[in-house]
Amino acid sequence: MSERRRSAVALSSRAHAFSVEALIGTNKKRKLRDWEDKGLDLSMESLSPSGQLGEDEDPTPCLDLHPDSEQSTGSDTEVLAERTSCSFGSHSDLTSGGSGPQPPPPSSMEEIQVELQCADLWKRFHDIGTEMIITKAGRRMFPAMRVKITGLDPHQQYYIAMDIVPVDNKRYRYVYHSSKWMVAGNADSPVPPRVYIHPDSLASGDTWMRQVVSFDKLKLTNNELDDQGHIILHSMHKYQPRVHVIRKDFSSDLSPTKPVPAGDGVKTFSFPETVFTTVTAYQNQQITRLKIDRNPFAKGFRDSGRNRTGLEAIMETYAFWRPPVRTLTFEDFTTMQKQQGFSIYLN
Repeated sequence: MSERRRSAVALSSRAHAFSVEALIGTNKKRKLRDWEDKGLDLSMESLSPSGQLGEDEDPTPCLDLHPDSEQSTGSDTEVLAERTSCSFGSHSDLTSGGSGPQPPPPSSMEEIQVELQCADLWKRFHDIGTEMIITKAGRRMFPAMRVKITGLDPHQQYYIAMDIVPVDNKRYRYVYHSSKWMVAGNADSPVPPRVYIHPDSLASGDTWMRQVVSFDKLKLTNNELDDQGHIILHSMHKYQPRVHVIRKDFSSDLSPTKPVPAGDGVKTFSFPETVFTTVTAYQNQQITRLKIDRNPFAKGFRDSGRNRTGLEAIMETYAFWRPPVRTLTFEDFTTMQKQQGFSIYLN
């Protein structure tokens, strides 16, 4: 009996292939292949701590190969996502993979840059001391403020505006013998705030970035009761122009008669070379000559003399003009006719 039991235990290799243990192992391998077809890249070696699967080892220590059993409490997809999170990431990663590319975040206001156009011309005026004429009816600036804007969100909507603020609280006068501006006292009382909103507002960032933004239609006035939307300034004061980029969602308080609102959606730019002094007539002859030479609207002044500036030609034209001593009356005219007739009779 003992010899028969030993022969039953010690089976040949061919007999072992049809044993109960071999059949159970084949069934487990078949189920592993089914899991691999569902998306898991598992092997018999990876499921064994030693790299090789023994005959008595459970081929799936971290997987439930019997989802229909009482121990299973979810679908195959939930089991796969839960048991293989270290290999495939979280469940949200698996479900959001096919959502497509996300749109880029909107451009930050910090990325916006404004470049002054004709900066060399502004610097020439600044080195002499820029002056701007102001009148009751309003006068345009020369040079005009022109800027190039970059860094805007192409799909965002923006307002572009400009205002002019005092540099200090002083009033100035021009000293001719030294050709310099000197402080003459304290500034006059503040004028009503005015903001010039560019006529092309409201526009997308792409529209603004494709053009040079010009404020050549802006006018300066000393009329404090102005109702034409001109910028109101005091004469003989120094001012600084400023350019504002205002996002649409921060423009609720934007008004031509109120200061520019402050906030994260507003960015302000200024350029030191654009500082100017307001005058009702040019004080420095160098400024007069430079404006006549560079202003395209002053062509008539340039053509009035070949070798002279336009201002000198005009002054020479009226150099010898004198107003009459008194106006002629009807009696004077009659007397002149009688005297003229008497002289003809004598001749």
